[in-house]
This record gives sequence, structure tokens and C-alpha cells, in this order.
Amino acid sequence: MEQRDCPAPGELTRLLRAWSDGDERAFERVVPLVYDELHRMALRSLAGERAPSLQPTALVNEVCLRLLGWDAVRWQNRGHFFGVSAQMMRRVLVDIARRRNAARRGGALAVRVALDEVDLAADQPDADLVALDESLEQLAIEDPRKAQVVELRFFGGLSMEEIAQTLGVSLRTVHNEWAFARAWLYRALTTHRS
Repeated sequence: MEQRDCPAPGELTRLLRAWSDGDERAFERVVPLVYDELHRMALRSLAGERAPSLQPTALVNEVCLRLLGWDAVRWQNRGHFFGVSAQMMRRVLVDIARRRNAARRGGALAVRVALDEVDLAADQPDADLVALDESLEQLAIEDPRKAQVVELRFFGGLSMEEIAQTLGVSLRTVHNEWAFARAWLYRALTTHRS
């Protein structure tokens, strides 16, 4: 794969804001700047899938199509863009999992996510993506920022430092939120399986 040059600091934010302001060509200039990072996020999101039906490139393409249709968004910065992209990847994967569950009762073919790859628990078996999504929705009701940390870390593959920058909080806060959210999700998913 061809390595793309990283944009100059602020260039991506400038292009995102131009896109928000209606510059249709800005989106065309944004995609090459973010493609490699989106592909890395897609690889991470698909890593736990048992029988991949979607390739990372297809997931990135689907996210780009959804982003293109999102006219009302006011992009703030790079972190905001990748946070929304992580949320869209989650939506695509959950939509696929729901379709599989609807097509075949029992959910044996649902997209599976290896939670131990993100340190939710070392001995935790794979969890169903739909159950994870439902648990994240519940966590978002109780504490939206903790749910956002999980989404950015798990679906976006962002580092703790990137999450802190995206959310505008300290690194220590992100570590605390991540630890709490992992424990909360472990309990919720364990209860869900019972």
C-alpha cells in the first residue's frame, strides 16, 4: 500500500472546516489525508471478527460514503473527525451483525469482538458485537464520556493520548474513565450472557 504523507499541522482541520462550510472539493482533499488512519481503524475494528464478511477497505469506503452524506456536521478538528469515524465504523459493524442475527436466529454468525484485545478482561471470552453495542448505549445513558472513551479506543483504535486530546481532558482522566468503563462493560456483558 502506498504511504501517504501526513498533512501539515492544521491543514486537516482547515480542510474539515472548509468541508463544513460547503466546499465540496474539500472532502476530496480530506480523504487522501485520512485514508491510512481510517484503514488502520478498520483493521482494528475487524480484528475480532470470526468470519470476516467485510474487508477493511470496504469498511473505510462505507464510512466515507456515510460521511459524505453528513452535511450538517460542523467539524471541529482532527480528533472530532476520527471520533465520528469510529462511531460510524461501529454503526456499520452493528448493522451487519443485526442483519446476520435477523437472517439466522441464534446469533451464531454475528460479528464477534475479542474484548481481551483491548484489555477489557484477560479471561473474557469473545463478546457479541450487538451485546457490546447495547451495553455501550446503556453506558452512554449513565456516562456519555466513558462510552465515548470506549468507542474511541475500541472502534477507533486511538491511543490514550489521542483520546485525551480529542475529548479535551487530561491523560489521567482518560485512564480513569477507561478503567471504569472496562469494568462496567465486563459486568454488563457477563450479565447479558447469563
